[in-house]
Amino acid sequence: MKGRLTCWDGREIALPDVTGWQFQYGRGTPCDSFLLTCLWEPGEEDLLAEAVSFTAVENGQTVFTGVVDECERGWNEKGGFLTVSGRSMAARLLDNEALGMEYQTATWQDILRDHVAPYGIQALPGVSLPVVPGFVVDTGSSEWQVVYEFCRYYGGVTPRFDRLGRLDARPWPEGLRLRIGAEGAITALTLRDQRYGVLSQILVRDRTTEAVQRVENAEFAQRGGLCRRVLTMPGRSTYQAMRYSGDYQLARSGEELRQVELELPGAFLAWPGDLVELNPRYPVAEGIWRVAEMTCGLDECGLHTRLTLGVPDALR
Repeated sequence: MKGRLTCWDGREIALPDVTGWQFQYGRGTPCDSFLLTCLWEPGEEDLLAEAVSFTAVENGQTVFTGVVDECERGWNEKGGFLTVSGRSMAARLLDNEALGMEYQTATWQDILRDHVAPYGIQALPGVSLPVVPGFVVDTGSSEWQVVYEFCRYYGGVTPRFDRLGRLDARPWPEGLRLRIGAEGAITALTLRDQRYGVLSQILVRDRTTEAVQRVENAEFAQRGGLCRRVLTMPGRSTYQAMRYSGDYQLARSGEELRQVELELPGAFLAWPGDLVELNPRYPVAEGIWRVAEMTCGLDECGLHTRLTLGVPDALR
């Protein structure tokens, strides 16, 4: 593992030998994060304080690009140490509050221009998102909330940052990334069915007209699910906005209905959004799953990867 810091003025610092690390990757929320521990000898401490961004390279490939939140150095009975931690480039959007506004019609290019580009963030091309009439940016929202709601709420796509720090709002890939059979080196597996918090029905009510739009999770209701919420929209909301709101809330509530937690030896074995086919030695959790979260690291026990998997259709 090789780590590199970049200072605000463009100077770069190659980190010394890495002794331990951990990277956490999700589907956009919460923010991806890193923690790196290195050997250290007192030297250019002031230069370390100028670091603003971080890049990690493993076997010639960039595996993380993000911002530096904290840098510690010192010594104890084991010798000198340097610890650097931070988050993905999503932190720049999370940490900045958006200016409240209302678009007559909002396009993806409008969102990029007003809420992404000012923070030096690049976006991947090939994004197909709908034009949204009457899109409102609430006062107090973070720039990340604006991007997330536009993509997930109206487009049904989860925005996230790739390993090079670029914003990606394309649908998840559908090709299988990882197959684990009966002889696979699984060190732990847990299958969880969680009904609590999953919604079977939402009534979306317009505050002014009292019109009500009913949105249902028919599959969960057929399985005995009975959990309804009433969502009140601002005055004179369009049918489309009301429908989007109900569908979004149902989808979010159902993401954790069925999950698998998997531990494997090795690192960077799969990434959020990847499809994983499981056929373990015991008939538990067989089938195709999508990676919701991935954590990998190096510690005294060696390399390890923990995956949280969900039903592909529930993770959009």
